[in-house]
Amino acid sequence: MAKYILKRIVYLILVFFIVSFMMFAVYNLIPSDPALIQMEPLRKTLKPDEFNRQYQELRKKMGLDDPLVVRYARWMGLAKDMDGKYSGLLQGDFGYSVSYKRNVIDIVKVPMANTIILNLLSTILTLAITIPLGIYCAVHARKPQDSAIQAFTVVGYSLPTYLIGILFIFIFSVVLRIFPTGGAKTPGSNFTGIREFLDRMYYMCLPLLVLVFTGLAGMTRTVRAAMIDTLSQDYVRTARAKGLKEKVVIYSHAWRNALLPVSTSIMGWIIGVFAGGSLVIENTFALNGTGRLYWAGLNNTDYELVLAMQMFYCLIGLVGVLLTDLTYSIVDPRVRIDK
Repeated sequence: MAKYILKRIVYLILVFFIVSFMMFAVYNLIPSDPALIQMEPLRKTLKPDEFNRQYQELRKKMGLDDPLVVRYARWMGLAKDMDGKYSGLLQGDFGYSVSYKRNVIDIVKVPMANTIILNLLSTILTLAITIPLGIYCAVHARKPQDSAIQAFTVVGYSLPTYLIGILFIFIFSVVLRIFPTGGAKTPGSNFTGIREFLDRMYYMCLPLLVLVFTGLAGMTRTVRAAMIDTLSQDYVRTARAKGLKEKVVIYSHAWRNALLPVSTSIMGWIIGVFAGGSLVIENTFALNGTGRLYWAGLNNTDYELVLAMQMFYCLIGLVGVLLTDLTYSIVDPRVRIDK
């Protein structure tokens, strides 16, 4: 087991460097000049010759004229920067945001915390609902209660996330006046400790409800399909013929084997929620998260910020793949991963 985990980690590190280089190369091919963006406010106050001189000095200081591989090595922290120090992604330096005029690491701390909390809570709640619900639908397949749940999930699966968000805002904020329409905390507040946490959770309730609602449809249908296929297997019929209790047949025999395809779907869904789902939700509810920050960085051509967000999503995906592989070994002992 330990040998396999070590191999997977080495493999993921290799993939991380390949993907990061490809992303860095793609964003550097886009027509954009960080030095010119920083110098643009001074264009009207400086003479053309002085402006060009300072512009060229800034490009040299930022290393923009160096080859792509050299700039990547500096950005990653594998080579010394222009000041003779190792200061890159590996050292926790994500670069400088030209739009916010601050270091990227100082900008992403709060949005990243909000996104992680929101998506972890939605994942836990969604799985806590969809797994029992999917099993229930599979056991009562093609019965009235199953048909009713399937009809409900089809509606949730068909509607766009932003439309569900607007509908929930109308119901819970305008009509019932239970939750705020958006934001991450009470405007002007300076709460600390438990009160700050509760205030943040209160503002996350409505986005959380939308994420859970949109996740119910797909995961319920996935669990239901896997369980129906497993319940039709010969070993399940044999277990019933032996006189085992129905709960033992379902949860000890069928569910454990149905979990193999479900685990892959779960991890893919989680990655999708972190990447695509959070972008839509955070923009709909004006929540200060990585998705909204990522969108703002793209609009402002702030590629140092965008690359930092992209690496966050890349890391989520790679860790998700590792957890999926490890889940297989836990669920199915027949998988000899250490060979």
